[in-house]
Amino acid sequence: MRIDVLGLQAFVAIAERGSFRAAASHLNLSQTALSHRMRKLEETLSTTLLLRTTRQVTLTAEGLALLPKAQTLFGEIGTAMTELRRAVKPAIPRIAVGCLPTIAMHVMPSAIAAFAKTHPNIEIRVFDHAASEIAARVQSGEAEFGVTIVAANSWDLELKPVVKEPFVLLCPPTIAAASASSLTWAQLQEVPLVRISAEAGNRILIDDALGAKRETLDWRYEVQRVTTAIGLVRSGVAAAIVPKLAIDDAAEGLAAIPLRSPSVTRTLGIVTRKNAPLSGPAKALIRLVTTGLRERMGARNS
Repeated sequence: MRIDVLGLQAFVAIAERGSFRAAASHLNLSQTALSHRMRKLEETLSTTLLLRTTRQVTLTAEGLALLPKAQTLFGEIGTAMTELRRAVKPAIPRIAVGCLPTIAMHVMPSAIAAFAKTHPNIEIRVFDHAASEIAARVQSGEAEFGVTIVAANSWDLELKPVVKEPFVLLCPPTIAAASASSLTWAQLQEVPLVRISAEAGNRILIDDALGAKRETLDWRYEVQRVTTAIGLVRSGVAAAIVPKLAIDDAAEGLAAIPLRSPSVTRTLGIVTRKNAPLSGPAKALIRLVTTGLRERMGARNS
């Protein structure tokens, strides 16, 4: 039996949009032409697929059974067409980069905008993940380079430090500590705090620096991301220890207080695979990211 592709296309469009009018507009057909296609399909199958009233369209039991199979069919056809187009046309150059979420939010946008002016035909894919996943993507070759925390080096990775960034106490005005010019960690014992998940590189740095002192602090809440912690600080329920780069317009009205005894910092840099030469465009993007990091830290320290 010949497959009525046009009829199936009409059926899927109507079922997904719930009306002949919307489906006809989607397929750029008149409602009369669409109705003709549906009638022909139902005659071919010797069954009714749709029940149409003046207000709505509903699927019969046969229509409900056919819909997922027809959707799968068109999905597979679409995938095959996409793969075929890619095979017959020149591949578009692409750079994949891994970076911390704070870098993705505050540094990458301006770096990519500047890059696009000189490399308008190159695609960029950004993996904004935790430090451990960035390293894994660079090691596997899925990302050409990463912008991440410089920590213990792996034998197959090369790390180039760029900037040193301090952690600060981000504090709402509802907490008395917000008026301090600086604080020691011992002075935080009465301050309710938001803690970042143990899976994050920032948490590891703080825990290592504080040692047993970390258990004397009032970790009232725990979240997965710095942006979520900042949201809780804005609500006034707690303060949070965050990297200085994470502070932006969303933190307006909050106090960023330097911490000492000890001062905790993280070093940000570029991670690449050893013995894997970078492409020219990747080198250009790295220069822009490096400049952006240094400028942002300079602005934050001024």
